[in-house]
Amino acid sequence: MKNSLLTLTLCGLTLIAKSQNTSVEKSTFGLQTGVLGIWAYNEAKLSNTIALRTEIGFDFGIWETTYYDDYDSPIILTPVIVVEPRFYYNLKKRSENSKRIDGNSGNFIALKTSYHPELALFNTDDAPVVSDFSIIPTWGIRRNIGDHFNYEAGIGVGYSYTFAKRAGYAEDKGEMELNMHLRIGYRF
Repeated sequence: MKNSLLTLTLCGLTLIAKSQNTSVEKSTFGLQTGVLGIWAYNEAKLSNTIALRTEIGFDFGIWETTYYDDYDSPIILTPVIVVEPRFYYNLKKRSENSKRIDGNSGNFIALKTSYHPELALFNTDDAPVVSDFSIIPTWGIRRNIGDHFNYEAGIGVGYSYTFAKRAGYAEDKGEMELNMHLRIGYRF
């Protein structure tokens, strides 16, 4: 009788341990770099599948638009502030298939909102810096490489508004914007 109770108790504990909820991490910090920049980020848990990503970094680019007609494609390094809610929609499936979900490793849908202020740290032609704000729905993936490294890719199309009047131009401008990113990072 004692052996039967002990066996049932151990089986019950095993079932309880297996029934844990899959969830995004409570908080995760890291650095990422890509072709055109470097960023520091934090993702904070809002629910089991939603995390709020905040990011500060530097975007590097070669700008060639109507605002820079008088300049030879200026190369600019400008700060960026990003707030991005992310919905990780396949964590449960990845967990059931014994795939990693640590560090929020999974597929996500996000609403990326970013702001570039009128500031440049590197500006080859001393071109006027024009600030902008964008909202871009994005689909992406994040996967881990070892314990601390990860890579991330995403794509989306959204809206960007440029505050050109502040820099002395005739009018502000709103337009469609493409977001494509491929990054490699380190998670602390």
